[in-house]
Amino acid sequence: MIRYQCDRCGTAMGANDARRYIVKLEVYAAAGHIDLEKQGDTEVALELDQVLRDLADADPDEIEDQTYRSFRFDLCDACRKVILQRPLGG
Repeated sequence: MIRYQCDRCGTAMGANDARRYIVKLEVYAAAGHIDLEKQGDTEVALELDQVLRDLADADPDEIEDQTYRSFRFDLCDACRKVILQRPLGG
């Protein structure tokens, strides 16, 4: 049997509990469009070469953290109300 608990306060909840809520959070890079037309072929090749060198030396987990992460949390009703009032905490 799967047991659920609020990821914020630890309150025990059932799988079909009407007061169990799921919160999903996605964090991803907001990189804009790179216009390769405005750069010369040499500049593009040098920039891509540098990116590949940086990636070869980088920690894969750090690369993933810098590009995309998703989270899923179970919340009780009380914590849902708090999160809706102040989604970023503080």
